[in-house]
Amino acid sequence: IVPPDQLDSLVAPIALYPDNLLGQTLVASTYPLEIVQLRQWLDQNQNLASDQQRLTEAVKKQQWDPSIQAMAVLPDVVKRLADDIQWTTDLGNAFLAQQGDVMDAVQRMREKAKGTGALQSNQQQVVETKVIESKEVIVIEQASPEVVYVPSYDPTVVYGAPAYPY
Repeated sequence: IVPPDQLDSLVAPIALYPDNLLGQTLVASTYPLEIVQLRQWLDQNQNLASDQQRLTEAVKKQQWDPSIQAMAVLPDVVKRLADDIQWTTDLGNAFLAQQGDVMDAVQRMREKAKGTGALQSNQQQVVETKVIESKEVIVIEQASPEVVYVPSYDPTVVYGAPAYPY
C-alpha cells in the first residue's frame, strides 16, 4: 500500500489534466508495456500523425487494450508515460490496487494548485467545485469538447515542494 504523501507525488504530474484525460491516462498506465509499444509504433508511423482518422483506423488494427489505442491521438501524453516507464508502472499499480486513494490524491493536488492560483478556468479548461456522492471535488473539464487540452506544468512550481519527492 502506497502512503498518501507518496501517492500525491505520484499523481502530481497528471492531477491537473481534465477529468476525461486523467481517467484515460490512469487506465492506460496499467498497461506500461503497451505504452512503450505505442510510443515505438507512433515513431514508426509518423506519416499518420497529420491525419487523425487514418491514425485512429491504423491503431485499431493493433492488439492493444482500447485505453492504449485511444492514446494514439495524444502523442505528448504517450511520450510522458513512455519516457518514465517506472513512474508509469508505479502509477498503474497504485491505480489498480488503491483506486479511491489515487483519486483522493488527485483531489489533494488540485486543492493545492487551486490554493497557489495555478488551477483556474481559462480558454482551455473549466474548473469547478462540485459535490459528488456527498464529497466536494474539483472537476476539470475541457472548455471545448472537440479539443483535448493537455496541460504542461512543473509540479514543484504548481504545488510547492513535495513532502515526498517521487
